[in-house]
Amino acid sequence: MSGTDSPAARLQALFEGHRLTPTQRRIAHCMVRRAADVPFLSSVELAELAGVSQPSVTRFAVALGFDGYPALRRHLREVTPAEPVDRPVTRNEYQQAVEEEIENLRHLAQALADPGPVRQAARILAASRPLPVLGLRAAAAQAYGFAYFAAKVHPDVRLLDEGGTMLQDRIDSAVRAGATALLCFALPRHPREVVDTLAHARDAGLTVVTVADSAFAPVAKHSDVLLPAAVGTGLSFDTACAPMLLGRVLLEAMCDDLPDAQARLEEFDATAAARGLFVE
Repeated sequence: MSGTDSPAARLQALFEGHRLTPTQRRIAHCMVRRAADVPFLSSVELAELAGVSQPSVTRFAVALGFDGYPALRRHLREVTPAEPVDRPVTRNEYQQAVEEEIENLRHLAQALADPGPVRQAARILAASRPLPVLGLRAAAAQAYGFAYFAAKVHPDVRLLDEGGTMLQDRIDSAVRAGATALLCFALPRHPREVVDTLAHARDAGLTVVTVADSAFAPVAKHSDVLLPAAVGTGLSFDTACAPMLLGRVLLEAMCDDLPDAQARLEEFDATAAARGLFVE
């Protein structure tokens, strides 16, 4: 059986296009992990495996468009081999969350087999003086990390990690200073303010490059180049290893389009050594 025709792959396809609540995502990920067994589990058994209530399983089935869990189970039995496979759960929830992130990184590695989109985005961003980097709420840490390292090779990086009435003013200020592009990190739950700010940035003439959790994220329609990297949803709060790594990959590609990047790095290293910034 091919990976694209496996029970887990069919379940993933069933969930695509549905914005699930955190509880429903927990059920979905449990089903993917036990893909071969799920068609033969009762709603009570699935609830116990996922660590949720039985009514939550019913609501989950309805959210997917079925009349209830029995209808969902009938559908899964129609597209799944007749015999269940005995696959005992051997990982705890924390290990499962790590495994999910590893899988997200594998998908990112596969996507980077075509480096064209990243290189295109890098050229756009490297040419912008200044370079505004936007990330609010859950994405603020990603924006800060990128801006911190980018400032070592790019002459003018402007971090936008706080919302409010001044945000669009800062976009306008960057445009007046010569900015031609903006980099945005956008992660769930997507703040409306980010969507509005990207619309304003494009109206102001900026080319928008976005690192987001999905090509279908709400920010997609306001992005000129969108680079997707999935977030992990196995814990109560999303994890964003793949978006962080994609940001570093993008920065690495930018260095190729910044002719004085290496000189700037060497200058920083010399200054840091002279000031004793780091403990050896």
